[in-house]
Order: sequence, then C-alpha cells, then structure tokens
Amino acid sequence: MKKLWLIFAQSATLALAFLFVLKTFYPNLLSSDEPGSLFKLANTPRQNIVSYNAAASKAMPSVVNIFTSKETPSEKPPILDDPMFRRFFGDPSEDDDEEPQREDSLGSGVIVTAYGLILTNHHVIDGADEIKVALADGRILPARIVGSDPDTDLAVLRVNASELPAITFGRSDKLNIGDVVLAIGNPFGVGQTVTQGIVSALGRHHLGINTFENFIQTDAPINPGNSGGALVDTDGNLVGINSAIYSQSGGSVGIGFAIPSGLAQQIMDQIIRNGSVTRGWIGIEVQDVTPELAESFKLKEARGALIASVMRGSPADKAGIKPGDVLIEVNGKPVADISDINLISGLNPGTTATIKIVRSQAERKLTVAIAKRPQPPARN
Repeated sequence: MKKLWLIFAQSATLALAFLFVLKTFYPNLLSSDEPGSLFKLANTPRQNIVSYNAAASKAMPSVVNIFTSKETPSEKPPILDDPMFRRFFGDPSEDDDEEPQREDSLGSGVIVTAYGLILTNHHVIDGADEIKVALADGRILPARIVGSDPDTDLAVLRVNASELPAITFGRSDKLNIGDVVLAIGNPFGVGQTVTQGIVSALGRHHLGINTFENFIQTDAPINPGNSGGALVDTDGNLVGINSAIYSQSGGSVGIGFAIPSGLAQQIMDQIIRNGSVTRGWIGIEVQDVTPELAESFKLKEARGALIASVMRGSPADKAGIKPGDVLIEVNGKPVADISDINLISGLNPGTTATIKIVRSQAERKLTVAIAKRPQPPARN
C-alpha cells in the first residue's frame, strides 16, 4: 500500500511539473474562453478595410474626357468605278452631293496647370480637326493643340479656362514593383472610372509601341478610352500617363502600359517652351546584340547595340561609323541594349559626343557631331 501511494505521489508531482512547464512556456495553451475548449481560440482583431477614396478623390477632378473628330472621305463601292456600270447608269460622281463623313473617337487627359494645359497621348488627338474636353465639373470646352511628340506618344492641349484642379506630380523614379496604383480615365466612353492594381514591371521596352519606350507595366484594368488618363499612386499623385494595353480582344487582360510621369514632364516642358521636342541624332539604325550575334562577331558578351545601317552623309557616316560596329558607350555611359540609344537622343544638337564601338574585336573611340533628329513623317 505504501509503495502504491509513493507511485501515486510521484506521478502527481510529475504531472504538476509538466503542467507548470506548459503554463510557463505556452501560456495560451491551457486557457480557454469557451467552456469545454482545450485550446484558446485566436481573438484576431478585425482588419481595417483599406480604401483608396482619398487618393481617387484627390486625382479625379484633374482627369478629363477628350472627344475628337475628323473628316474622312466617304468611300464608294468599287462597282461605281466599273465601266459597264457607268455605261448604263452614268457617272454617279456628277450628281453626288454626299458630305464627307466624320470619324469620332474618345480618350482621356490630365490637367497639369491651373491655367488650362492638359497632357494626353499623341494618338488620342492625332489628325483631329475638332477637340473638345469635358471637365469633371460638367463644362465642355474646345481645346487646341500646343504641340505633340509622336516618338513618345505625348501631346499637350490648352483650354481657355483658369483655376483648374491641376494634378500633383509624383516621383515615377521611386516606384517599385508591387506598389499599388490607380488608373483613372473614361473607358469605352462610360464615364470617369477608377481601377486599382499594382506595378507589374518597370522599364518595359522593345514593345514596338513608340520609338522611345520606358513603360510602367500595371495590371490595373485599362481599356479603350483610358488612353491619356492618369496612373496615380496611393497618395493621388501622378506617376504615369496610361498609353496602351496588350490585348487580343480589345479589352483589358491585366497588361497595361503607362508612360512614366518623369519622362512626361521632360517632354511636356519642351513642348510648352518650343511647341515640339528636339532630340539628338547621328543617323544610325540599331538592333539588339543577341547571344547568336555576339558569338558571330566574337564578342565577349551580348551587350551593346549593333549598328545595322548608317545613313549616307549623316554625322555617323562622317565620323567613320560603319554597319557591323557595336556601340557600347556614349560619353562614358555604357550602352547595355538598344533602349540606351536614348543617350544619343538626349544630347543637344550642335554639340559633339565621344562614342565607343567594338569593331573586329577591338574597341575604338570616335567623336561624332550631334545633329537634330528629323521629324517623323505625319501619319495619314
């Protein structure tokens, strides 16, 4: 009996010691808010519902709807030009009083100054002979083109108004992948709309959209009519101008592209001062150096821009640059791929630049005069 009592006492002591250890190291394990429950249920505080109303309310008054129209010649059925048709029915053009047709389109824009300057895409107003801007307060005003830049797809408009709600510019160079952004515009003409997403990628190029590309990619839904509208951060500051989407259906599939606000500011400043954008030019066509080309030219690595052609009589031609050369440096700044050809376009015409090329596996430095980039031909 004494032995059984001793065993019981030892067992009870061990059990108490075990519970003491559990209570010391796992204090929540044995407590319970509900009778009959061995473990405490987590009392997770309710998460605050995140709202972007403040950012949207700040930016929305600065985003406008743009309506454009232009005359297009009325197309006649080919049968009207058929000699047999003319023989029996005469020449329909003799009594044709049809007026030219008008083609309407829509887009968006962003008020950038209180005295009526509006930033939008070049393709929104390209070829338009009538432009109207609908403000957030309901006013519809005629607009004129201050200037545009097809190479970056940006344009500046002016309306005769003052004390407008100008957008606040943010720092597009401070964006990071994963940052939340809002796209504001007029998709499909339904009216001003705000959509939300994140920055999916930065520095997108090689897309074949513009001559000079440095896009912000976002999954914030962007649709036709959003072009020229604002991409803003969670403080309501402008970080991009919505410009294009990747889509096989015409609607958003979560791949949209915006021009960074920093680049838009640079272009806008030149347009406001000069009415157009002046860029440096030396007269070369370039392509990326692929691993196959690097091996063919016996380069150490696939970097730089392969000079595919040189315009006869151009600054590059006069400086001794030849097709097959690989451009690797401009004024001491490395050229990683063809996107860095912007190093040349950013130079002032009338100056000179030192460029480094690779020819026959040897590096060479050449001095080239910078000319003014010719204006691209107008699109019909």
